[in-house]
Amino acid sequence: MTTPSVISVIDDDASVRTATNNLLSSHGYTVRTFASAVEFLQSAQLNDTSCVIADVQMPVMSGPELLTVIRGQGHRVPFIFITAFPDESVRAQALNAGAICFLAKPFAGPTLINCLAIALQGHRGRTGD
Repeated sequence: MTTPSVISVIDDDASVRTATNNLLSSHGYTVRTFASAVEFLQSAQLNDTSCVIADVQMPVMSGPELLTVIRGQGHRVPFIFITAFPDESVRAQALNAGAICFLAKPFAGPTLINCLAIALQGHRGRTGD
């Protein structure tokens, strides 16, 4: 029996956290939600996370800044970015930094599930993450 993947959802909008939690939970994922990047970094979930789904624009620390911090700490956990303000230059920066997907809100549930499957498939079997 395999352990369910733990997905950390980080968004300052409570309704997005709730909707994403419900979607992912209905697909069998274990979901942890956080209202900010700082809250996530201060949690015990960083080492247990299989994938991060993060908003791009958040107070204090943005999603791309969070990715930079996590990579700087040596973690290779896959990232999916979601945003209400899609900008091509930010999208390009995020994908160049290693994000798996960059989705504009509102996004279709199946699109996020597909991105998550790709992220988790690429992450399986890695060590030291």
